[in-house]
Order: sequence, then structure tokens, then C-alpha cells
Amino acid sequence: MATLDDLRRAAVGLPGSEERATTGGAAWFVRGKLYAWECHPWPSIPDDMRAIIAAELVVGVKVADPIDALALVEMAPDVFLRTTTRWGEPKVAFRMAGIDDDHLAELVTEAWRIQAPRYLRREFDDAEAHPR
Repeated sequence: MATLDDLRRAAVGLPGSEERATTGGAAWFVRGKLYAWECHPWPSIPDDMRAIIAAELVVGVKVADPIDALALVEMAPDVFLRTTTRWGEPKVAFRMAGIDDDHLAELVTEAWRIQAPRYLRREFDDAEAHPR
């Protein structure tokens, strides 16, 4: 079961990544753009999703395309939740209890890539290709 500390470990190595406390909980940004966040059971969220979010740790991440979110939901409907709100599309929310550390790191890194400027993506790719 993944935790917010696992998410923090994945995010800390991403250039320009910054964690901020928000009204809804912890959130991660790159150059001012949100890419991952702790979900909060806001009244605007459908009742069934709000109940899940209120009962357990759920995280949202940006995805490249709504089709990517749909594919994740169809692949593991017990882990990935259908859209919680229309704000911030495309995105996907998931139950942290159903995610292993490797998959969490992949989801966080891909969300970061979507929001990061090209120069930071290049910096990250260069560091991955030439570890010290």
C-alpha cells in the first residue's frame, strides 16, 4: 500500500517539483502547474466518489489524454476512480491502497512530464541517461 511519503519520494527527484499544502491537502506542482494532489471529499464530487475519498487516501494526477484516464479505470476499476470533477481535466484519481510503489512512481513521473516545461523534462532525461 502506497502512502503520501511514497509519493513524496517519487516527486522529490523530479526537477522543479514543489510540494505545497492546499485546502484539500498536499499537492505537487512544477513551475506553478499542478500535477499530483491529495483528493478531498468536496461537496461537488459525486456522492459515491466522495464516500470513497472520505474513507481512504485517494490521489489525483494529470494524464495526457482523457483516453489514458479511461484506460486506467477500465484496467483496474477497483483502484482507479472515474472522474471526480470536471475541473483540471484530463486527470485520474486512484486509491493509494491499491497502488504499488513502482506504479505510483510511474504515475507521478508521467503527470510531472505532462506539466513540466521542455527544459526540465530534458534535464530529467539527461540525469536518467547519465547517472552519477
